[in-house]
Amino acid sequence: DIRSGQQIQEFNGHKLLVNVVEYSPFVIKNISGNSNVICSGSEDNTIRFWDIRSNKKELYSIEGGDEEDNGILCFKFISLKKKVNNNEQKSKDDCNVHLYYGSYDGLIRVWG
Repeated sequence: DIRSGQQIQEFNGHKLLVNVVEYSPFVIKNISGNSNVICSGSEDNTIRFWDIRSNKKELYSIEGGDEEDNGILCFKFISLKKKVNNNEQKSKDDCNVHLYYGSYDGLIRVWG
């Protein structure tokens, strides 16, 4: 809590250094509007998804491409648009969101 200067939650699961944390564009069902999911990328070569409403609850984990990645350096969620009658429109579902991540071996990988 930045107002009180006190730690209010801790998420455990990574085995090595965490390099990146970001809100996910995904919203858990029955929750309207704001995302309650954060993602973290680590040198343990995983990207983990966490529900910030429930302390310590890991929702999902993605293993990096292979051991040669040597860890997740950064990631970005990109929402793709599709053309409808020569106009770009955002999809109403999460199916057009891709996860791009950079690894220490210099590759950029795409999940989507």
